[in-house]
Amino acid sequence: MEKAKVYFTDFRTVAFGDGLPTKLKKMLRKAGIGEIDMDGKFVAIKLHFGELGNISYLRPNYAKAVADLVKEFGGKPFLTDCNTMYPGKRKNALEHLECAWENGFSPLSVGCPILIGDGLKGTDDIAVPVVGGEYVKEAKIGRAVMDADVFVSLTHFKGHEMTGFGGAIKNIGMGCGSRAGKTEQHSGGKASIDEAKCRGCMACLKECANEGLFFDEEAGKMRVNEDNCVGCGRCLGACNFDAIAFRNFAANELLNKRMAEYTKAVVDGRPHFHISLIVDVSPNCDCHGENDAPILPNLGMFASFDPLALDQACVDACMKAKPLPGSQLYENLSKPDFLDHHDHFKNSTPQSEWRSCLDHAEKIGLGTRDYELISVK
Repeated sequence: MEKAKVYFTDFRTVAFGDGLPTKLKKMLRKAGIGEIDMDGKFVAIKLHFGELGNISYLRPNYAKAVADLVKEFGGKPFLTDCNTMYPGKRKNALEHLECAWENGFSPLSVGCPILIGDGLKGTDDIAVPVVGGEYVKEAKIGRAVMDADVFVSLTHFKGHEMTGFGGAIKNIGMGCGSRAGKTEQHSGGKASIDEAKCRGCMACLKECANEGLFFDEEAGKMRVNEDNCVGCGRCLGACNFDAIAFRNFAANELLNKRMAEYTKAVVDGRPHFHISLIVDVSPNCDCHGENDAPILPNLGMFASFDPLALDQACVDACMKAKPLPGSQLYENLSKPDFLDHHDHFKNSTPQSEWRSCLDHAEKIGLGTRDYELISVK
């Protein structure tokens, strides 16, 4: 397979010059998004609206820039995401839309409609065959996502407490899965609780959507209900005392591989294009109702027809950057007994793992990790 082309531009602007949304559009034109026939076509723009309380998600201005460009090419764009499997403000379409509006995403601010891809209750999905899938034969994808003629992903590239980072593949694979699809991807390792470290604060309990946790009143400790636990990892990110781990050490690897296969189901058989912005690189996913200080500086905007090459390029850029003082990553590296993995994402969250995702994505033919980086001024 020949090298994929990944286009890049930084976040620098000049006084009284064009703003970042205009700069993004310029890069996308150079990257060839206009080569896609969008005339009269429905174009899904997949992005994360951010959980309520989180402020590190992408600003609506970037979404509007993409939507405006799609309309310029004759397309009919709509922003979309699917409902979450965990408690929060995005678990059904009504609350999801309200959350999007509160976070600044409205038809007025982004210049196009907003549709929740898997319907009111997260049950409006379609079974999509995964060509070459080893772990998923039919992915459960939000129906509105699959009804679109053209698919565009717009990704906030950041850290993640299980998958190391959240890039294009996670935005597509996990993000386009219905509630049942998300559950299928996460079902793997079971949570376990270190009783000596558990403070009984019950922060993890608030994050569990499946009754996989319960509080032992007599012991004053959290317990795991293994019959209900789906291994989603929300409790892992909620615990501030490192009391939660997963007994199945392949759990993250299985999640990553299923996620890659879900991504392939979404993009196969229709035109697709992908954009990632390395900005406000929080250590955890935008699904959290909070965001910690960025672990890395704002590095730039990237685009490609190949989602795998795009993720690889973003990873490479992040690995070359220096950790930001005061961040989770910086503080971990400052600990005298900390094991340096020489990997910013694993150093930020040691229990995370990301390489299996990119390896498997390449194996199943999602794209290539070999790319040419083309800078756009």
